[in-house]
Amino acid sequence: MVHTREAHRPDLSDCPPAKRNRGNPKLRIGDAGPMGRILVAGEPGNQIVPELAPAPGEIVLDKPGKGAFYGTPLDALLRQAGITHLLFMGVTTEVCVQTSMREANDRGYDSLLLEDCTESYFPEFKAAAVEMIRAQGAIVGWTATSAQLLPALR
Repeated sequence: MVHTREAHRPDLSDCPPAKRNRGNPKLRIGDAGPMGRILVAGEPGNQIVPELAPAPGEIVLDKPGKGAFYGTPLDALLRQAGITHLLFMGVTTEVCVQTSMREANDRGYDSLLLEDCTESYFPEFKAAAVEMIRAQGAIVGWTATSAQLLPALR
């Protein structure tokens, strides 16, 4: 299992100004927030929640972009292990998850999104992202629920 989290170096050298200045938030990437600096590696708010903590031996990658492949060794790790099919879960459906699935598709991986294992701040964004992923015969990847997948894994 590979866990990813969007995280930047403390000096923000891997965070382009256009990304940091995006939108009109009260707090920007690197600013001090209630759980430490926003999206900075090692800060308390940038940790994986305990309920989903990696098991011993599972890989954790900090990613400087929205996608799991950009600026990480993920592709090389997967190819070295002979992995060709990926399961996707996480947040947010329409940004990091969908971006990672598109990156995977561009690299030749077959991908499956577990619909009930991903979420968004906006239900309509999640619904649209799921439809985009499976549109045109699964142009980006397939989708299913965990209830559909788990029996198949047994």
